[in-house]
Amino acid sequence: MVDEVFRVNSPTNRLQGALPKVGIRPVIDGRRQGVRESMEAATMQMAHSVARFISENLRHACGLPVECVVADTCIGGIAEAAACEAKFEREGVGVSLTVARSWCYGYETMDMHPTRPKAVWGFNGTERPGAVYLAAVMAAHANKRLPAFSIYGRDVQDATDFTIPPDVAERILQFVKCGLAVATMQGKTYVSMGNVSMGIVGSLVDQNFLQHYLGMRTMTIDMVEFVRRMERGIYDHEEYERALQWVKTYCKEGKDYNPPDKQLSREQKERTWQQSVQMALIARDLLVGNPKLAEMGYEEEALGFNGIAGGFQGQRQWTDHLPNGDFMEAILCSSFDWNGIRQPYILATENDYLNAVCMLFGHLLTGAAQIFADVRTYWSPDAVQRVTGWRPTGLAEQGFLHLINSGPAALDGTGQQEQDGKPAMKAWWQVTPEEARRCLEATTWHCAMLEYFRGGGWSTRFRTRGGMPATMFRLNLVDGLGPVMQIAEGETIELPDEVHTVLDERTNPTWPTTWFVPRTTGHGAFRDVYTVMAHWGANHCVLSSGHIGSALITLCSMLRIPVAMHNVPPERIFRPHQWGMFGTADPESADFRACTTYGPLYRM
Repeated sequence: MVDEVFRVNSPTNRLQGALPKVGIRPVIDGRRQGVRESMEAATMQMAHSVARFISENLRHACGLPVECVVADTCIGGIAEAAACEAKFEREGVGVSLTVARSWCYGYETMDMHPTRPKAVWGFNGTERPGAVYLAAVMAAHANKRLPAFSIYGRDVQDATDFTIPPDVAERILQFVKCGLAVATMQGKTYVSMGNVSMGIVGSLVDQNFLQHYLGMRTMTIDMVEFVRRMERGIYDHEEYERALQWVKTYCKEGKDYNPPDKQLSREQKERTWQQSVQMALIARDLLVGNPKLAEMGYEEEALGFNGIAGGFQGQRQWTDHLPNGDFMEAILCSSFDWNGIRQPYILATENDYLNAVCMLFGHLLTGAAQIFADVRTYWSPDAVQRVTGWRPTGLAEQGFLHLINSGPAALDGTGQQEQDGKPAMKAWWQVTPEEARRCLEATTWHCAMLEYFRGGGWSTRFRTRGGMPATMFRLNLVDGLGPVMQIAEGETIELPDEVHTVLDERTNPTWPTTWFVPRTTGHGAFRDVYTVMAHWGANHCVLSSGHIGSALITLCSMLRIPVAMHNVPPERIFRPHQWGMFGTADPESADFRACTTYGPLYRM
């Protein structure tokens, strides 16, 4: 029965436009009469080997395999570089990796596309000077204002060795994964459903930021569009009935924490369930469209807005009168619903588009659902002991952060999925039917607190399992500077049940809780857990499963977004080679200078 209800859907591209491909550029010394001929076969073999490696090890966030396009010939000069570029344009290449086993003519063979993320792997061998070419072409990229990533293996390889060393493999996969995220966002839409929620600056959607840094457009929709579609029945009615039955079967109602004299009647609660399900269907249709609507005579509505991410204002104009968006946001952001296991959608609460962008970053890098949360409270050991009588030990001995918010904390955030023996939020195509069922069993749905949400609604409550490696991050906009990223790797923790209950019920007990400890370093913003909290730049954050801080740093450098604070070890940091020209003693400051110098990726 579980397998039937939670079938794993086949991967599909639900957005307009083909998925970006990875272009492989084999470059070669163009001198004929012996030099080029001696390396042609080996260089092309190297290119095809890399292409196979990428395709076998990476998927798009939608679950489809990554396709690679190899140049038809080795590139020894400008004409062949132009022919390669023409092929890449036809094939929809969004990321390029140049491979070289020897000296080549740098400026003549380099990728000069202005916005495409690009890297060069220079083979570390002694027979031919591949490393010399790598250095020369990096200088050319710097001279031509085209940032590029340099990949160079630590150990010398033999000329007959066509394996990809582990350190090179790691760099290639990180570069390609991040480059594909950049290319995937380009041309897509942020769908702003409503406007500013409760004065939250993250709701002030900056269309220029989305356009210039991410290559995205913005679609703004008044929330009355939800009312129109609900009242006129502009949604798939068969799916609505199926979804409502699924909700009644799998979404367990929990305690109503409202005062008895203010609680909604059973009839009113059923009505809010119905409206909440309708809202979920409508929000999804606004993002990606629904062919069923065309069959109903709503051809325009059927198209959607090619939304790769969106946000719902809700508070207060909507929630003072109608059900909150908590169910809609939570279920869409999860990797499963009444249609089975499928790719999560990205929908931020309170229309916090900056957090939506972070959720999008995390999803594109992992293929997994994300947790949206308030950075609600730092609990010091002394405060915990005073309130509960229990003093934190082990990982929590410096205290911990309470991450909690209604809305788009995906149900995957329960931690009921496992990877490598640890709780996880897995890439959606790896989620099993049994894991989806456990996520639902670990979640209760509570009638919204009416003092917050006068229109009612249903909020999720769960506790994230401890022991999950995780990364907390947030994008902020600073006037005069632009976007800035904050990153904190760490781990979720378990608290004794009685301690959890006391602490959790001091705030809104109807919302999902994650207890998180960032990894501290003893200095800077990571001197201790309190200092991390004190340096956080906004009320919201995203929590992604796994330690993805290094990938986020790489992605941000591609987009020219500096990272203001992070706790990623130096050996894991991978930025464009040119960043070293801005200083090496203080890479964080150099990152700011480089991003300022190059400016937004799409501002020409």
